[in-house]
Amino acid sequence: MSLAHTTMFLWTWVSLQAFEIVEKENIFQSTPCPAFLMFDNAAYLADMSFELPCHCKPEEVLSVVWYYQKQLGSSHTKVLTDFDGRLLTEASHVRVGSDMLVRFSIRMFSLLVFRAQPEDSGLYFCGTRNGDYFYAYDVDIQSNDGMVATFKDEGQEPFADEHHGSLHVFTTFWEWTPCDRCGVRGEQWRIGLCYLKSPNLSPRYQKTVPDVVSCGSHAVPRKLRTMAQYHMPELQIQSCLVPCEKTQIQEGMPAIYSYLSKVGSKPWIPQVPIQFHQQSLGHGLIISCPGARPEHAVAWDKDHEQLYRRQYLIGVNRSMRVFIDHGNQLHIRFTQMSDRGIYYCWRQGVRIAGFRLGVKSEGHYPASLLDPEARSAVVLTLLAYLLIVVVFVIIQLCRCCCYCCRCCPNISL
Repeated sequence: MSLAHTTMFLWTWVSLQAFEIVEKENIFQSTPCPAFLMFDNAAYLADMSFELPCHCKPEEVLSVVWYYQKQLGSSHTKVLTDFDGRLLTEASHVRVGSDMLVRFSIRMFSLLVFRAQPEDSGLYFCGTRNGDYFYAYDVDIQSNDGMVATFKDEGQEPFADEHHGSLHVFTTFWEWTPCDRCGVRGEQWRIGLCYLKSPNLSPRYQKTVPDVVSCGSHAVPRKLRTMAQYHMPELQIQSCLVPCEKTQIQEGMPAIYSYLSKVGSKPWIPQVPIQFHQQSLGHGLIISCPGARPEHAVAWDKDHEQLYRRQYLIGVNRSMRVFIDHGNQLHIRFTQMSDRGIYYCWRQGVRIAGFRLGVKSEGHYPASLLDPEARSAVVLTLLAYLLIVVVFVIIQLCRCCCYCCRCCPNISL
């Protein structure tokens, strides 16, 4: 290719790139900001991450600042900004219970909040450093503490709708997740959040469906919100079976395994990356699936045993030593020797990781009330002591009654 053709090609490519950038910026020209600030209603489940796009802004504004208020007109306003040297937050670096000021990022004018909590519910404003607002959201983060699970294979039905006069409270379900396993029987589920319909909602809050918002929305008057507070989020689960897609082994690996098998015995070939962890006997452990979010289809296996949610979902039994929470994490309380093995993690129907768990019993560890096992032992000891005292007092009262009435034989302790 000649120099002239090369120059013409580069000039054309740069022009197309510039045209594409201009087209992206023109999106804000086609979406004028409302003259009167309205609030878009959005509902999520606790521990989920969500994104709030700034749908409109003046063309001359090159960067935005997000603001948060718990209540409309509150004097306490949090300023959320990624400027002045603040580093962008990654979802993998966020810990449960962290303040919202370290759980957000602003990317391409959109606000990202990681592992949202019910305390993050409120009003979010997109604006400038001077406090000019362009777009706003009414965000409702619903708690998963009282979440109810129903199993479709067992004929269980979701909660019935509630009617209180003109107030209609119901559950709105999301789409079914993909099957969490392939090649064997798996499970899929869908999340249902609390919504209500009433003609007595505030007109300042935009609704996708007329007179319908989430139960925790600021558009709902306090009296109606109290009537809907007992309608909990739901989780509906059903069985599924899908085939696995064929995956190719990396080139060069079969030759290495063939060589090792000739030198000695045939080696164990892990299909997924394996991480080793040594746990002390009697201590608790929480295992998370890499890259998984609460809305993902996540499954757990122990060696060749499938840990189905029908048996291991939190809340299925009153006392569960091994269970899966609503955030797809595997919990093991009071680790036992029988817990040793490899725990495999599935994400969106693909097995992606394994955790080889070893349990050791040697060693002495200082007791601490911060340890849940130590607290349980102290509580059980106090209850036993209290029971002994109560029995002793009852026996003494019986002896006193017998002595006063002189109608019982002598009782010697």
